[in-house]
Amino acid sequence: MLRTNLATRPFYNERVIHFWLGVATLVILGLTAFNVARVLQYSRSDTRLQTQSARDEARADDLRKQAARLRGSVDPKKIEFKSAEARLANELIDRRTFSWTELLNRFETTLPDEVRIVAVRPKVDRNRGIQLQINVVARDIEDINTFLQNMEKTGAFARVISHEEHPNEQGQFDATLETTYVPSHAAAGGTTGQQ
Repeated sequence: MLRTNLATRPFYNERVIHFWLGVATLVILGLTAFNVARVLQYSRSDTRLQTQSARDEARADDLRKQAARLRGSVDPKKIEFKSAEARLANELIDRRTFSWTELLNRFETTLPDEVRIVAVRPKVDRNRGIQLQINVVARDIEDINTFLQNMEKTGAFARVISHEEHPNEQGQFDATLETTYVPSHAAAGGTTGQQ
């Protein structure tokens, strides 16, 4: 069978071209609509953010002015006075937590018969805790060392150090001891008997 076009004007399949041109036009229109919608959305968002930024900057300026006014109205002497009062109150609270009865009971359980306590000076230090300076008199150095060992065993005394050990006029030894007293360990720790 012969397939030729006998028409005077040849027939081209224009429908396929028109179809694909229509599809391309629809895709381009869709993408354009999407881009326009995004531009409008971002434009509104940008406007809203600029307004909020301007509001925040105005608020920050207002707060800076208020802070400057407050700083100007503060009297440094009053602040120093209140700070000193607060330190004094904290020291009083720290002293109140120090129990002489508990400390003396602890000494009673650790003190050998040949050692006498002459003086005890507590000092509350914010960084190091309760510092004790203890003056003792003993018959010999071994008794002082026994007392030091007994104190350390309790756990209530940390870093027990003997600074001065020298004989006195009666033939006994005077010693100055320094230690950190930890009352919480004193309550929890066991007692060491006299040796």
